[in-house]
Amino acid sequence: MADFAIQASSLRKQFGEIVAVDGVDLEIPTGQIYGFLGPNGAGKTTMIRMLCGLLTPSGGDVQVLGLDIPAEAETLRSRIGYMTQKFSLYDDLSVQENMHFMGRIYGLSRSAAAARIEELLELYALADMRRRFAGTMSGGQRQRLALAAATLHSPTLLFLDEPTSAVDPENRRDFWEKLFDLSDAGTTILVSTHYMDEAERCHQLAILETGHLRN
Repeated sequence: MADFAIQASSLRKQFGEIVAVDGVDLEIPTGQIYGFLGPNGAGKTTMIRMLCGLLTPSGGDVQVLGLDIPAEAETLRSRIGYMTQKFSLYDDLSVQENMHFMGRIYGLSRSAAAARIEELLELYALADMRRRFAGTMSGGQRQRLALAAATLHSPTLLFLDEPTSAVDPENRRDFWEKLFDLSDAGTTILVSTHYMDEAERCHQLAILETGHLRN
Protein backbone atom coordinates (compact mmCIF):
# COMPACT_ATOMS: atom_id res chain seq x y z
CA MET A 1 0.00 0.00 0.00
CA ALA A 2 2.99 2.29 0.50
CA ASP A 3 3.34 2.77 -3.27
CA PHE A 4 -0.26 3.89 -3.78
CA ALA A 5 -2.14 6.75 -2.19
CA ILE A 6 -5.44 5.54 -3.66
CA GLN A 7 -6.65 2.11 -4.72
CA ALA A 8 -10.17 1.39 -5.90
CA SER A 9 -11.72 -1.77 -7.30
CA SER A 10 -15.05 -2.00 -9.19
CA LEU A 11 -16.09 1.37 -7.76
CA ARG A 12 -19.69 2.23 -8.58
CA LYS A 13 -22.18 4.96 -7.72
CA GLN A 14 -25.82 4.98 -8.73
CA PHE A 15 -28.42 7.70 -8.11
CA GLY A 16 -31.81 6.12 -8.72
CA GLU A 17 -31.76 4.98 -12.34
CA ILE A 18 -28.63 7.01 -13.16
CA VAL A 19 -25.26 5.27 -12.96
CA ALA A 20 -22.76 8.10 -12.39
CA VAL A 21 -19.67 5.86 -11.91
CA ASP A 22 -19.64 2.34 -13.26
CA GLY A 23 -17.07 -0.28 -12.25
CA VAL A 24 -13.94 1.89 -11.99
CA ASP A 25 -10.57 0.35 -11.07
CA LEU A 26 -7.97 2.89 -9.98
CA GLU A 27 -4.42 3.00 -8.65
CA ILE A 28 -2.83 6.38 -7.94
CA PRO A 29 0.87 6.34 -7.00
CA THR A 30 2.04 8.27 -3.97
CA GLY A 31 3.59 11.66 -4.69
CA GLN A 32 2.21 12.12 -8.21
CA ILE A 33 -0.20 14.54 -9.86
CA TYR A 34 -2.94 12.32 -11.26
CA GLY A 35 -5.53 13.82 -13.58
CA PHE A 36 -9.14 13.04 -14.39
CA LEU A 37 -10.00 14.46 -17.82
CA GLY A 38 -13.58 14.58 -19.01
CA PRO A 39 -16.55 16.78 -19.84
CA ASN A 40 -19.22 17.89 -17.40
CA GLY A 41 -21.34 14.93 -16.38
CA ALA A 42 -18.55 12.40 -16.89
CA GLY A 43 -18.51 11.43 -13.21
CA LYS A 44 -15.40 13.34 -12.07
CA THR A 45 -16.98 15.07 -9.08
CA THR A 46 -18.80 11.90 -7.99
CA MET A 47 -15.51 9.98 -8.11
CA ILE A 48 -13.70 12.57 -6.02
CA ARG A 49 -16.48 12.74 -3.43
CA MET A 50 -16.43 8.96 -3.02
CA LEU A 51 -12.65 8.92 -2.65
CA CYS A 52 -12.91 11.69 -0.01
CA GLY A 53 -15.50 9.71 1.92
CA LEU A 54 -18.23 12.30 1.29
CA LEU A 55 -20.33 9.92 -0.81
CA THR A 56 -20.95 6.25 -0.02
CA PRO A 57 -20.26 4.00 -3.04
CA SER A 58 -23.04 1.81 -4.33
CA GLY A 59 -20.46 -0.93 -4.84
CA GLY A 60 -16.75 -1.71 -4.94
CA ASP A 61 -13.84 -1.27 -2.57
CA VAL A 62 -11.75 1.83 -1.85
CA GLN A 63 -8.57 2.42 0.12
CA VAL A 64 -7.18 5.93 0.52
CA LEU A 65 -3.88 6.43 2.38
CA GLY A 66 -4.26 2.87 3.67
CA LEU A 67 -7.72 3.53 5.12
CA ASP A 68 -10.90 1.70 4.12
CA ILE A 69 -13.43 4.18 2.77
CA PRO A 70 -16.12 5.05 3.77
CA ALA A 71 -15.66 3.12 7.05
CA GLU A 72 -12.60 5.16 8.07
CA ALA A 73 -13.58 8.42 6.35
CA GLU A 74 -13.50 10.41 9.59
CA THR A 75 -9.85 9.47 10.17
CA LEU A 76 -9.03 10.28 6.55
CA ARG A 77 -10.36 13.86 6.67
CA SER A 78 -7.50 15.13 8.80
CA ARG A 79 -5.01 13.90 6.20
CA ILE A 80 -6.57 15.25 3.01
CA GLY A 81 -7.37 18.63 1.48
CA TYR A 82 -10.35 19.20 -0.81
CA MET A 83 -10.79 22.22 -3.08
CA THR A 84 -14.12 22.37 -4.87
CA GLN A 85 -14.91 23.88 -8.25
CA LYS A 86 -16.78 26.81 -6.70
CA PHE A 87 -14.21 27.45 -3.92
CA SER A 88 -15.65 26.88 -0.44
CA LEU A 89 -15.04 30.37 0.94
CA TYR A 90 -17.17 32.63 3.11
CA ASP A 91 -17.69 35.86 1.15
CA ASP A 92 -18.48 37.92 4.25
CA LEU A 93 -15.27 36.90 6.03
CA SER A 94 -11.86 38.38 5.32
CA VAL A 95 -8.97 36.39 3.89
CA GLN A 96 -7.47 35.96 7.35
CA GLU A 97 -10.82 35.11 8.94
CA ASN A 98 -11.46 32.42 6.32
CA MET A 99 -8.05 30.92 7.09
CA HIS A 100 -8.55 31.01 10.86
CA PHE A 101 -11.97 29.39 10.49
CA MET A 102 -10.44 26.54 8.44
CA GLY A 103 -7.72 26.18 11.06
CA ARG A 104 -10.42 25.50 13.67
CA ILE A 105 -12.14 23.03 11.33
CA TYR A 106 -8.87 21.12 10.92
CA GLY A 107 -8.25 21.16 14.68
CA LEU A 108 -5.06 23.21 14.60
CA SER A 109 -3.99 24.93 17.80
CA ARG A 110 -4.20 28.74 17.80
CA SER A 111 -0.44 29.13 17.67
CA ALA A 112 0.07 26.48 14.97
CA ALA A 113 -2.71 27.97 12.86
CA ALA A 114 -1.34 31.52 13.20
CA ALA A 115 2.15 30.47 12.11
CA ARG A 116 0.90 28.41 9.18
CA ILE A 117 -1.49 31.16 8.03
CA GLU A 118 1.33 33.70 7.92
CA GLU A 119 3.44 31.26 5.91
CA LEU A 120 0.67 30.65 3.37
CA LEU A 121 -0.35 34.31 3.06
CA GLU A 122 3.20 35.05 1.95
CA LEU A 123 3.48 31.97 -0.26
CA TYR A 124 0.27 32.74 -2.16
CA ALA A 125 0.76 36.53 -2.33
CA LEU A 126 -2.20 37.22 -0.05
CA ALA A 127 -0.48 39.03 2.83
CA ASP A 128 -1.53 42.49 1.61
CA MET A 129 -5.12 41.27 1.24
CA ARG A 130 -5.49 39.71 4.68
CA ARG A 131 -8.34 42.09 5.66
CA ARG A 132 -10.13 42.02 2.32
CA PHE A 133 -13.47 40.25 2.21
CA ALA A 134 -13.35 37.09 0.10
CA GLY A 135 -16.47 38.21 -1.78
CA THR A 136 -14.64 41.24 -3.19
CA MET A 137 -11.67 39.31 -4.61
CA SER A 138 -11.01 38.41 -8.24
CA GLY A 139 -11.27 34.84 -9.48
CA GLY A 140 -7.52 34.31 -9.36
CA GLN A 141 -7.23 35.73 -5.85
CA ARG A 142 -10.09 33.56 -4.60
CA GLN A 143 -8.44 30.55 -6.22
CA ARG A 144 -5.18 31.20 -4.35
CA LEU A 145 -7.08 31.66 -1.09
CA ALA A 146 -8.99 28.41 -1.63
CA LEU A 147 -5.76 26.50 -2.27
CA ALA A 148 -4.15 28.05 0.81
CA ALA A 149 -7.17 27.01 2.91
CA ALA A 150 -7.14 23.47 1.50
CA THR A 151 -3.45 23.03 2.37
CA LEU A 152 -3.54 24.80 5.73
CA HIS A 153 -3.10 21.54 7.67
CA SER A 154 -0.35 20.24 5.30
CA PRO A 155 -2.38 17.35 3.90
CA THR A 156 -0.74 14.23 2.49
CA LEU A 157 -3.29 14.03 -0.31
CA LEU A 158 -5.00 16.91 -2.12
CA PHE A 159 -8.23 16.63 -4.12
CA LEU A 160 -8.92 19.41 -6.63
CA ASP A 161 -12.24 19.41 -8.49
CA GLU A 162 -11.88 21.55 -11.65
CA PRO A 163 -10.01 24.23 -9.68
CA THR A 164 -9.18 26.45 -12.68
CA SER A 165 -12.55 26.58 -14.43
CA ALA A 166 -13.31 30.12 -13.19
CA VAL A 167 -9.95 31.82 -13.81
CA ASP A 168 -8.02 33.22 -16.76
CA PRO A 169 -5.09 31.43 -18.51
CA GLU A 170 -2.39 33.39 -16.66
CA ASN A 171 -3.83 32.48 -13.27
CA ARG A 172 -4.20 28.89 -14.44
CA ARG A 173 -0.47 28.73 -15.24
CA ASP A 174 0.47 30.28 -11.89
CA PHE A 175 -1.83 27.84 -10.09
CA TRP A 176 -0.16 24.86 -11.76
CA GLU A 177 3.25 26.09 -10.68
CA LYS A 178 1.97 25.92 -7.10
CA LEU A 179 0.76 22.36 -7.70
CA PHE A 180 4.19 21.32 -8.96
CA ASP A 181 5.74 22.82 -5.83
CA LEU A 182 3.35 20.81 -3.65
CA SER A 183 4.06 17.64 -5.61
CA ASP A 184 7.82 18.18 -5.35
CA ALA A 185 7.36 18.45 -1.57
CA GLY A 186 5.68 15.01 -1.52
CA THR A 187 1.97 15.79 -1.71
CA THR A 188 -0.14 13.44 -3.84
CA ILE A 189 -2.61 15.40 -5.96
CA LEU A 190 -5.75 14.24 -7.75
CA VAL A 191 -7.08 16.95 -10.05
CA SER A 192 -10.08 16.90 -12.38
CA THR A 193 -10.16 19.11 -15.45
CA HIS A 194 -11.72 19.50 -18.87
CA TYR A 195 -8.70 21.41 -20.23
CA MET A 196 -6.40 19.32 -22.44
CA ASP A 197 -3.36 21.54 -21.76
CA GLU A 198 -3.77 20.94 -18.02
CA ALA A 199 -4.21 17.21 -18.52
CA GLU A 200 -0.85 17.11 -20.27
CA ARG A 201 0.84 18.49 -17.15
CA CYS A 202 -0.20 15.52 -15.00
CA HIS A 203 2.21 12.68 -14.27
CA GLN A 204 -0.57 10.22 -15.06
CA LEU A 205 -3.96 10.73 -16.65
CA ALA A 206 -7.27 8.89 -16.90
CA ILE A 207 -10.19 9.89 -19.08
CA LEU A 208 -13.65 9.66 -17.54
CA GLU A 209 -16.50 9.16 -19.97
CA THR A 210 -20.09 8.62 -18.79
CA GLY A 211 -18.86 7.04 -15.57
CA HIS A 212 -16.27 4.76 -17.18
CA LEU A 213 -12.51 5.11 -16.91
CA ARG A 214 -10.52 5.18 -20.14
CA ASN A 215 -6.79 4.87 -19.34
